[in-house]
Parts: sequence; C-alpha cells; structure tokens
Amino acid sequence: MVLKQVLQVEAQLGRVYVKTSPYLGEAVVIIVGLTGDLKGQAVISQNRETACTVASIMMGGMPVDELNEISRSAISELSNMILGTAASLLSQKKISIDITPPTMLTGESVTISSDKMTTVCIPITWGNGVCTIELDISVSGQ
Repeated sequence: MVLKQVLQVEAQLGRVYVKTSPYLGEAVVIIVGLTGDLKGQAVISQNRETACTVASIMMGGMPVDELNEISRSAISELSNMILGTAASLLSQKKISIDITPPTMLTGESVTISSDKMTTVCIPITWGNGVCTIELDISVSGQ
C-alpha cells in the first residue's frame, strides 16, 4: 500500500522464508526497532541501485547516483512510512507497537545478527527494484 502511494509502483510480495542468524544484508540496510506487544526489529535490506531509485522517486524524480545525506533521509523516511502504516494496521487488531527512528547502515558486507529471534524474510519486488523486509520479533508474554 505505501509503496504504491509513495513510489507509484505495483509491488509484488515474494515467497516468505526464514533466515538463520548471523546473515549478510544488502549494501543498504535500514533497521527500525519495535517495542510494545511485538519486540525486536524490522530490517529493510536493498542493493545500492534500488536505494538510489527509491531516493530519486522520493525526491520528485531528481537523479540520485550516490547516497548523500538528503537521499539517505528520503530512504529512511520511506521506512518510517512503511512501519508506521504497519503499526497503525496492527493497532486496529489490538496489537500495540511503537517504532524507533530508523538507523541506516551501508557497506558491502553488513552482517546482521539477531540472537534469540527467528528472522522472517518478506521479499518485495517492483519493476527493477528489489528489497527484503526482515522481521526479527518476539511476542509479549511469550
């Protein structure tokens, strides 16, 4: 829903799968903490080309060839929109979560480790873009 509204793309969900920790993320990784009834983190992982495309669209079509402060802010804002929407939808189901401000990591070999949690991966594709949302969560009271 958010990708269609913000990026004007038809996104397709891929087959959901589970990863074992530690694992390598893509070149651009955004981590958002989750607190409340669900605790853990949401990780949005994408290659540099997809990140630049997303930033370009978020910035009104301005060409983006590198991830500078403005383009990183645009990508982080999209993660806020995605997870804020998810939090609102969950609250309608009486599941309360809060999200932390996003943290962006960039590099060629970003290793992600989430002890004591299972990582559920949701691949999302659109046009030439691909990203994966990785959820490392535990449920309150479990």
